[in-house]
Amino acid sequence: MADRARNDLSIYDDAADAWWSDEIRWVRTLKNLVPGRFRFFDRHVDWQGKRVLDLGCAGGFMAEALARRGATVTGRDPAEDAIRAAREHAAQEGLSIAYDVGVGEDMPYADGSFDAVVCVDVLEHVRDLDQTLSECARVLAPGGVFAFDTINRNRVARFFAITMAEDVVGVLPKGTHDPDMFIPPDDLRARMEAAGLSPGPFTGLGPRGVTKRFDLKFGPLPMQTVQYMGLATKAGG
Repeated sequence: MADRARNDLSIYDDAADAWWSDEIRWVRTLKNLVPGRFRFFDRHVDWQGKRVLDLGCAGGFMAEALARRGATVTGRDPAEDAIRAAREHAAQEGLSIAYDVGVGEDMPYADGSFDAVVCVDVLEHVRDLDQTLSECARVLAPGGVFAFDTINRNRVARFFAITMAEDVVGVLPKGTHDPDMFIPPDDLRARMEAAGLSPGPFTGLGPRGVTKRFDLKFGPLPMQTVQYMGLATKAGG
């Protein structure tokens, strides 16, 4: 059972009012992850005209980037205040994004509603991983793409993602993650296959430099020891 002192998802609502302000370092870190993810995802997915679900969208960083790539985007997250912030910012930017409050284990969308599901910084937090993957597969159209990132489960990942990122450097708030919920790549592949998804390429994701504010910049890495991202497809299409 997960340690109740960890996997604290209240941080997303707590930061909602300042989500787009660049005032909070850990929120800036999440924002800085977006270009690094797309350096990999864009090689494999043409987002133009695609119906995309951003599951676990928080305040909308990935959702807005997807909308600017020409996708028709729906964002879904259990954090109500974060969803409110996402809606307000999208309206300010003139972006048409549908935002819903809710979890990934039980989604109201019809079978085959989306051409792609994006699920970043989510899988290591969900209450029921297998049910979430099953729901993602269900709402994907045949041939649809599942794009994700998550954290590996091993001593090195625990040291960097929790000891360093949360406890020492403070890149993330303490209690953000529960190391028992981290997911080894081989385990995730097996769970994807059980849900009806065919795993595609995986790659590492990690620091690739620093910004002028000395925040980390991110991009693909050859090693998947700590954080990794990848793709899977639903059969058919």
